[in-house]
Amino acid sequence: MTANAQAGSKKSDQASMSGFERYLTLWVSLCIVAGIILGQLAPKVFQTIGHMEVAQVNLPVGLLIWVMIIPMLVKIDFGALHQVKAHWRGIGITLFVNWAVKPFSMALLGWLFVRHVFAPFLPAEQLDSYIAGLILLAAAPCTAMVFVWSRLTQGDPYFTLSQVALNDAIMIVAFAPIVGLLLGISSITVPWDTLLISVVLYIVVPVILAQLWRRHLFKQGQAAFDQAMRKIGPWSMAALLLTLVLLFAFQGEAIIAQPMVIAMLAVPILIQVFFNSSLAYWLNRLAGEKHAVACPSALIGASNFFELAVAAAISLFGLHSGAALATVVGVLVEVPVMLLVVRVVNRTKNWYQASSCNG
Repeated sequence: MTANAQAGSKKSDQASMSGFERYLTLWVSLCIVAGIILGQLAPKVFQTIGHMEVAQVNLPVGLLIWVMIIPMLVKIDFGALHQVKAHWRGIGITLFVNWAVKPFSMALLGWLFVRHVFAPFLPAEQLDSYIAGLILLAAAPCTAMVFVWSRLTQGDPYFTLSQVALNDAIMIVAFAPIVGLLLGISSITVPWDTLLISVVLYIVVPVILAQLWRRHLFKQGQAAFDQAMRKIGPWSMAALLLTLVLLFAFQGEAIIAQPMVIAMLAVPILIQVFFNSSLAYWLNRLAGEKHAVACPSALIGASNFFELAVAAAISLFGLHSGAALATVVGVLVEVPVMLLVVRVVNRTKNWYQASSCNG
């Protein structure tokens, strides 16, 4: 990849958070309300949409998921993988937290809170599905929003780009086995054929299409790439919000019956965010990595590729499932919680740099 292409990637990816993104939780909340209302007013319309399936894949939702994911993946430069060696300690910590800690800690938290602490207040028939949704959320490291978090903490752009590219490459081969293992440990039946189809449909194919599109754009020059990024930037969020309207149109009756479900599902997600970000931040300090590396390392370990999690939950368990609802709760809490983590790592910069490991 050319130097101009790399510069263009960083220029597009490292943009500061827009006003729309900053208030994403508000838009998500409005879509939840709109979905619940529309589901009650026009139930037959949404029943028809729900039956538009091929091989257990809902076609309208599947299309929206692609519109969500592909624009984000176009930004990813897999050529940045050669930069991994420059910050091998930070990369090692990122991989350890993302793949050896995060999914397993979420499975533990799901078991603790869903099966025990909150079990008396949750629908008994959805307990397994809620846990599955939490596992799917934790098994997909953040891809797009981590660029925003990194920018807000003055993170190293080369490190951010290389860790995202490496995580995406690993996700292609590790997502299904880890999800299958943890679902099995949690005594949840693993529909392996559907899981593998989800990986191909929502990871492999979008990655290939996005990289082909990226290559095509750069053949036309830097200006063409930048212009395309500006045009397709809003697609992901718009598709996400439309998907949420559909999900909550189907989930409306269950939520009206038990409105505290969302708050209870948010508890293990919040604990996981703070635990994993703190762990990665502390390990980077212990290893002697600079603050500009520790920040994106901690932030990618705390946030999730919730677009993939939502897609996989819908494919595996259906639009009406507790798994789909659990992944949507992840979307709801993501922005305000991650902004809090950003604030913490920024305010503790002096403490971090006072470490003797950093000299």
